[in-house]
Amino acid sequence: MKLSAFTVVDDLGPERDRYREVVELATAAEEAGLAGIWVAEHHFNAAGLCPSPPVLLAACAARTQRLRLGALVSVLPFHRAVDVAEEYSLLDRLSGGRVNLGLGSGYISIEFEGFGIDPASRHERFDRAYATVLEAMAGREVVVGEAGARAVRLNVLPVQSPHPPLWVAVQRREAIPFVARRGTSIALIPYATVSDRAELAEEIREFRAALPPGSQAEVAAAVHLYVGPRPERARRAFREYLDARLRTQSTHYQAKAARDPHHASPEALEAAGFALFGAPDQVTPGLRELARIGVDEVLGIFDFGGLPPEEVLSSVRALGPAVGAGIP
Repeated sequence: MKLSAFTVVDDLGPERDRYREVVELATAAEEAGLAGIWVAEHHFNAAGLCPSPPVLLAACAARTQRLRLGALVSVLPFHRAVDVAEEYSLLDRLSGGRVNLGLGSGYISIEFEGFGIDPASRHERFDRAYATVLEAMAGREVVVGEAGARAVRLNVLPVQSPHPPLWVAVQRREAIPFVARRGTSIALIPYATVSDRAELAEEIREFRAALPPGSQAEVAAAVHLYVGPRPERARRAFREYLDARLRTQSTHYQAKAARDPHHASPEALEAAGFALFGAPDQVTPGLRELARIGVDEVLGIFDFGGLPPEEVLSSVRALGPAVGAGIP
């Protein structure tokens, strides 16, 4: 199982340079032996300060040599599909073929309102843009704009052919088989959507059962991680992170908290293994358990709840020996 860093680049106040912190997180992740860094896309609210993951990931690419660079996700209904194809193709070129392209349909109402898009249209928009992005990255002609517009072909293609590895973010269980039938890898956010590891394991089994024969699609899952001598500080930060999710229209976590407050509590999420805090030997058993139930890549959320940057980086570096030894 691989371990990567994942950041939503949430707003931690004017005194924090979050973009510099993300670049430093990427550098530390590479030095520690992690597989990649993933960045979320958000607009118009404090849930995330990165409206353009390829820009921030290009800065990370300039400071690293082998680290995979992931978008989680490019929200397709908010963009012209050809722009997504061009920007991530260029990023793949600049980074020497290190892009992981996560795609999604969006879920935060203020973002749809800001773009003037009806949320009810998001799945149709996603499906149409998804097909166009793949066609364009493969070097085939696509039509930009209204029907009757001229077909065009990208003049910059990705290093990885026919396109970078694809993930689709899923927060509704009923969507899992539809993603699986595409043969696309899946990204899950269990703290916001499921009650415990048993339910997460069921989702993973459903996904693998629906995959086309011979598919190599993977399962990634986001987990809050802190490795260091102050787990009590991490627990306070985790509570602040979850409270912030409730304030910033994190729809699926809000629904989970309303439906089942117990399973949405910080204590229950830690007990379920969706937040791992402590010394390396206290954290790695939880990582191994995620590997056992079928997670291929843990997306470690290290920079949560206002933890000081030096503790975030120290936490990443502390996992280096465990990552280097491999997570069976």
